[in-house]
Amino acid sequence: MATADVPALIAIGETMAMVTPSRAESLLDAESIRLRVGGAESNVAGHVAALGGAAAWVSALGDDVLGRRVRREIESQGIDTRWVSFDETAPTGVFFKDPGRGVSYYRAGSAASRMTPASIALIPIEQSAIVHVSGITPALSDDCAAMIDAVFDRVAASSALLSFDVNHRQGLWPVADAAPILRDLANRADIVFVGRDEAETLWGCRTAEDVRAHLPAPARLIVKDGDVGATEFSADGPIFVPAIPTEVVEPVGAGDAFAGGYLAGLLRGWTVQECLRSGHERAHLVLQSTSDSAPPAAAGGAHPPLADVAR
Repeated sequence: MATADVPALIAIGETMAMVTPSRAESLLDAESIRLRVGGAESNVAGHVAALGGAAAWVSALGDDVLGRRVRREIESQGIDTRWVSFDETAPTGVFFKDPGRGVSYYRAGSAASRMTPASIALIPIEQSAIVHVSGITPALSDDCAAMIDAVFDRVAASSALLSFDVNHRQGLWPVADAAPILRDLANRADIVFVGRDEAETLWGCRTAEDVRAHLPAPARLIVKDGDVGATEFSADGPIFVPAIPTEVVEPVGAGDAFAGGYLAGLLRGWTVQECLRSGHERAHLVLQSTSDSAPPAAAGGAHPPLADVAR
């Protein structure tokens, strides 16, 4: 249960400076580019904040102009950054988004990759309602993997819920290394997000039901199937909500948007169908943009007050 001074959601993970074309065109041909920020966990926090939830982002940044810019932009989204640290000996990571063609990362040796269990020792994650992490962080370094393990252990001993987005990045670690680690982490979490195609790559799961059989432990398992829809598996059985038809400009960041929309709904005490619909709505917005950041909620949407989430 979140306390008055601790945000309902705490997200932990790396965010980098992001270079992207100003328009939906290739990086090769673009004459105008924008400098923004992007990171799976801060993206999720941004979508929760955009829907009225209290969210914090925890990470390390280089003590450089890019690090200060990253923190400023994240704060501008209404995200609490009080627990972000600055490292004088390591840089802020950078990545380039090439719309429709993927991304190029320059993050080796970044400040965030040096995070350890000590980096979060004084952060009251147990006092939040939901702690959100992803499978990107344990791939950054052995120290980051140890930090994620510490997060799981601490949350498991509290009343908070652990939200985990599998988020496999093949550029960070091969399938053979990632598959067993991501499976084990997912089975230790309370809420898990995973793409059906991602699960097929990692574990050979061809259907949402196959994914559930492979990940039986999470109380809430959400399997996303691109433009088809998403299925939640819980004690109430499977519930499917179709995706919103969308003309896609750029897919990067849509999974984070879905998770943020879903978690915002969960914090409000919405039904499963409403949470899944909220996830689709946030993904729909991001899919139509070259940006990863969270657009504000649509005007006129009446939402119930935020609710505490019990394990």
